[in-house]
Amino acid sequence: MGLFFDILCSINNPNQQGSVSRLESVMNTVNQLSANYGIDPAKMQNVMSTVGSLIRPVLQQQKSLPNGNLENFINQAINAHGNTTVLQSLISPQVQQQIIQAITQITGLSANQVQTILPTIVASVASLLNMGAIKPEIQDGGNQVLNVFLNAEKDQDVDLGDVIKFSSRFLNPLQAA
Repeated sequence: MGLFFDILCSINNPNQQGSVSRLESVMNTVNQLSANYGIDPAKMQNVMSTVGSLIRPVLQQQKSLPNGNLENFINQAINAHGNTTVLQSLISPQVQQQIIQAITQITGLSANQVQTILPTIVASVASLLNMGAIKPEIQDGGNQVLNVFLNAEKDQDVDLGDVIKFSSRFLNPLQAA
């Protein structure tokens, strides 16, 4: 719940890029993928958890590179929405294969289906993580949501599946009751 709390804080901070409409947009995208590919919402939470746990080392490595630009990487990932070519330039084929295999095992989807949805899933993850970014017109800042995600020692503290579950409850409180 820790990462979800940071996303809520970004929504309430006028200096950060988080907003209810941005969260709704991510959730609509995830829900649409779930509906289009017949993925149960609980399995979609597992998909997001898997992608989050396998993409974290990629982001940590990008952050540690001398000329790595994590902000640029995140923005490119957001813009990869549905574009496999952009995704291939960001994430190595080996990591993509790990993600595809893990999601295939969790959902029963074919590797081709997972490969098709992967750019959109990665763009959704990047959009969630970018909610903590400081708005461009403000000079200095950082990204609290991304920092929490990258620096967490326990996966459960930053589980993107939990973020999806809590976001759904937050955006649809009557359905959660």
